[in-house]
Amino acid sequence: MKNLYLRNLLPAMALVSLLTGCVKMPEEQHTSYETITLTRQTVTAPLTWSAAIRGTGDVSIVSRCTGTLNRILVKDGQRVKNGDVLFLIDSRSAQNALVHAQADLQTAIANRDNAQLEAESNKELAEQGIISDYLLRKSLNSLQSAEAQVAQARAAVRDAELRLDYCTVKSPVDGLIGNVAPHVGDVISEGMVLTRVAGVSEMEVSFSLTESQIHAIVSELGSLEQVIKIAPPLTLRFKDGTEYSEKGRITSFSGMVDQRTGSVTCYVTFPNPKGELFSGMQGTIVMPIEWEDVMLVPLTAIVRIQDKALVYKVGADSLATSAIVEIEELGDGERAAILSGAEVGETIVAKGAANVHDNDRVIW
Repeated sequence: MKNLYLRNLLPAMALVSLLTGCVKMPEEQHTSYETITLTRQTVTAPLTWSAAIRGTGDVSIVSRCTGTLNRILVKDGQRVKNGDVLFLIDSRSAQNALVHAQADLQTAIANRDNAQLEAESNKELAEQGIISDYLLRKSLNSLQSAEAQVAQARAAVRDAELRLDYCTVKSPVDGLIGNVAPHVGDVISEGMVLTRVAGVSEMEVSFSLTESQIHAIVSELGSLEQVIKIAPPLTLRFKDGTEYSEKGRITSFSGMVDQRTGSVTCYVTFPNPKGELFSGMQGTIVMPIEWEDVMLVPLTAIVRIQDKALVYKVGADSLATSAIVEIEELGDGERAAILSGAEVGETIVAKGAANVHDNDRVIW
């Protein structure tokens, strides 16, 4: 029985051996990638930030009196100058108040004059010994009280004049009228916002700098005040890609880091002689920066995983190894500078890095 088993097994083994010899085993596959060797160089490239635009003289026009709105003298978007009349509010009550205040002033003046006559008369009588010093001092005190009442009455007149003036609402700046909220006949209350005037002779453009960018700037230049002094002229790029003809200058920075965004706001002032810029517009700030002695790589060499940036280094054995690097994009949409995590002379995958894995054999 044992011999019979062996006789049956041997042909089967021979068949397996024959089939194995005919089947070709798969070979290790290699993929070719474009690589670069890291060097240091100096280039000029722009940094860009998203920016919001508003007029430097934007003001809210707020009613400072109560009354019926009689006239609206402007329309949405109308250009106005400082001192132009925008609204007229019913002024009859304010006019009556002014008349009463003026009448009270005249009464106070008359009382003051009478008190002065009495004081002068008592002074002469006191010198002649006809009346006592007590009566003289009393009349002098009455004169002082009457003079104080005149001062109060004058202040009341000035206050009434202001109240009357508030019924004529004027623009405090040159600019463009925003949305006109009320209608003729509406009852206007004190403190109500009637419209906004956007100052357009100069425009303020704001953008945000990250904490790391602020730290790098301060480390390089010493202070933000120094940045304001030596920063180059900035360019404003519209959403359609065109550039604004005027250049801007950095004027200030916000005083603290926004805890929600971790950024500091930078303010740039642009002249607006042709009125091309409007409050509420969006754009991009472009700052030319000279990058000195940096390792530049194409963005195709960077693999982003959440908040990390990776590159794949290629060793002498052609095996790829991932490395976390700190980078700063140049703003041209094509390149980045490696700040740390790699060294000059190392070779990295330049294109197709997103398809590479650790220990892949890279042929170049």
